[in-house]
Amino acid sequence: MEQESIKHPERRYGMCSICCDNCQRRGECRGCIETEGRPFGGRCIAAECIKEGGIETFLNLKRQLIDEFNSIGIEGLELDDLNFLNGFYVNLEYVLQNGQKVKFLIDENIYLGNQIEIPGDDRCIGVVSDGYFLFVCKYGCNGAEPEVIYYTKRLMKEQ
Repeated sequence: MEQESIKHPERRYGMCSICCDNCQRRGECRGCIETEGRPFGGRCIAAECIKEGGIETFLNLKRQLIDEFNSIGIEGLELDDLNFLNGFYVNLEYVLQNGQKVKFLIDENIYLGNQIEIPGDDRCIGVVSDGYFLFVCKYGCNGAEPEVIYYTKRLMKEQ
């Protein structure tokens, strides 16, 4: 199925022609073309890659991230795709061992990520990346009681 923004270039808001058509917050932003890749004021992983080397650079990074997440070795973590995720949506509040509550992501950024439901478990695995790190967590219904299970900085590879 062809994306609406590809069929109708005058409606194109995003550099990637992928995420804007399905975004629930589209009315709140001016798109990454008008904002030079900062649709909600923060970084967008797709816009940065596309500005740097085109859509193929972005798709290559996405494939690399999927491979890296899959190679971590966490039981139940097997991805075949990553989706665009608004930071405000996935920036859960974590409780540290000392009781302090923290958030690790930036609400205004656009990340790549996914949710994996674990058969026989009421918790899910969530993965998020901005290209500079891999972040994996587990959480309950509606993001309840999240816990970090993996975080690492990435070595940036040539796309």
